[in-house]
Amino acid sequence: MLERYALLSIAAAVATIALKGAAWWVTGSVGLLSDALESFVNLAAAVLALSMLRLAATPPDKEHPYGFSKAEYLAAGVEGALIVLAAAGILYTALPRLFAPAPLETPGVGLTLSVAASVINLLVARVLIAAGRAHHSITLEADGKHLMTDVWTSAGVIVGVALVYLTGWLLLDPLLALAVAAHIVWTGVGLMRRSVAGLLDAAISHAEQDELTKLFTEYSKRYGVSFHALRTRQAGRRRFVSFHLLVPDKWTVAKAHQLSEEIEARMRAMVPNASIETHIEPISDPASYDDQDLDR
Repeated sequence: MLERYALLSIAAAVATIALKGAAWWVTGSVGLLSDALESFVNLAAAVLALSMLRLAATPPDKEHPYGFSKAEYLAAGVEGALIVLAAAGILYTALPRLFAPAPLETPGVGLTLSVAASVINLLVARVLIAAGRAHHSITLEADGKHLMTDVWTSAGVIVGVALVYLTGWLLLDPLLALAVAAHIVWTGVGLMRRSVAGLLDAAISHAEQDELTKLFTEYSKRYGVSFHALRTRQAGRRRFVSFHLLVPDKWTVAKAHQLSEEIEARMRAMVPNASIETHIEPISDPASYDDQDLDR
């Protein structure tokens, strides 16, 4: 289901490459060229996102019992690296223009084409971000935020080219391209940092952890049980939660299991796409408290 959003991103990238490339061709602006180059990154990122979403949706197998959901972080990391490479290309193109400024040709046509491309990116970015948040997909959300960054970048380029046309200050064009490159690097580094955090098994959000803590408090008061050793991590759309449930010694295995099933069901409603593991222990046995710490 998520693949259709990646296909939408690919279509948008192809359309914007054509429009922005034409805008650069008719004007000769390196600012518009920098904008067009970033659209090639958008296309590469969208194709990668499609392949990683397909891999992440692959069912677990014997060699990968926890599935392939971390493939989404790989997509986000590679996308960040591609963004940085695009910035290098912009620098290579813009720096010579600082020393040999060139006049712009037919800027009106170029700006019209660039505005049309930006509208496409804006609409698709909003769709991708909303879908990424709704389905807890870092790949779609990263792709959408990347496109939204492209929208703001394009807006700056459009304003810059218009100012060049109105003021005749030709140096503004390469200076604007360099500013775009710096902004792109910032975006790329941010995506790579987020990708690394996911690959290092970051915990679920603080808000979700707080909800789990409230649930533990509720059941502790109702049944006289206790909880510890809560561990959480997230891998793409999937979340993993494990905890120890300490029950009164006189409880039967069936009763403890029934309570753990009830707690796990409520947890799944709080934490979407969660895989939950419960370890049941006797509440009065001192050995039950030897494994509370993170370093077990």
